[in-house]
Amino acid sequence: MLSEDELALLEAIRDSGSLSRAAAKLGKAPSTVSHAARQLEERFDALLFDRRRYRLELTPAGALLASEATRLMQDVSRLTQRVKQVAGGWEDRLRIVTDEVLEFATLLPVIADFDALKSGVSLRITHEVLGGTWEALRDGRADLVIGATNEPPLIPKLRWQELGRMDWVFAVSPKHPLARARQPVEREAIAACRAIVVADSSRRPDARSYGLLGGQPVLAVPSMRAKIAAQRAGLGIGWLPRERVASLLAAGELIELNIADPREPNTLYVAWRGDHDGRALNWWVEQLKQPRLAAALVSGRDFQG
Repeated sequence: MLSEDELALLEAIRDSGSLSRAAAKLGKAPSTVSHAARQLEERFDALLFDRRRYRLELTPAGALLASEATRLMQDVSRLTQRVKQVAGGWEDRLRIVTDEVLEFATLLPVIADFDALKSGVSLRITHEVLGGTWEALRDGRADLVIGATNEPPLIPKLRWQELGRMDWVFAVSPKHPLARARQPVEREAIAACRAIVVADSSRRPDARSYGLLGGQPVLAVPSMRAKIAAQRAGLGIGWLPRERVASLLAAGELIELNIADPREPNTLYVAWRGDHDGRALNWWVEQLKQPRLAAALVSGRDFQG
């Protein structure tokens, strides 16, 4: 590890090409700079400066050392800042996992507000589906989860709050054969049609998907947006967030069906571990308590094609 003075010395000699100009740049006497250069060579037991020519040049070994100088100085600066940041109660990094049923775009204003704090905390935002969201918190891959569904599981020191309730609609394309079925549509008729699902990302063997009947054909897609598009195209059937498809229902591009076994609204949760406390986590939890933000996250954005 080089000191800041040694790094500055290397840069000054590389840029100026002489001890006198390097000394002037550093605000030191030439003899002091010359002595420091020799000490640096002794420290590395290598010839770092070529003194045979009028212009002082770096040897290949010196050039290698100098090429890393700026990066090392930046690393030292960042490390110093991170140490002060953590000592001040801010985390080094905050890992947020959202359930895929939420839309990332709705978090952009919150991220912008967080950036304005200039905390230095790095954010890592990823998403999981269904049980995978809770699993990320349980396995230590998330500090905060947003939009988790189902009841909170048993996780040591788990803390949680409700985000809101998501309403669902069973909708199909008017081109799909089920659109002409007698209503309320029975389980047998639904089971005969292919379901479009966003597959549970849980690594556990009991991972599952909502609204899927035993033996029903399945098309698994990567996101809720993809699921809406697939059902709009008549490729399958299933439950969709009502507010996300309001325009498609109004335009007749999707048709709501009355189902014999209706689906109850889902409660979505925000959750974190009580033993992972920090100013960034606390800030996010407080933001997510705001009714307007919570409603925006649960509602999402109307699908526009």
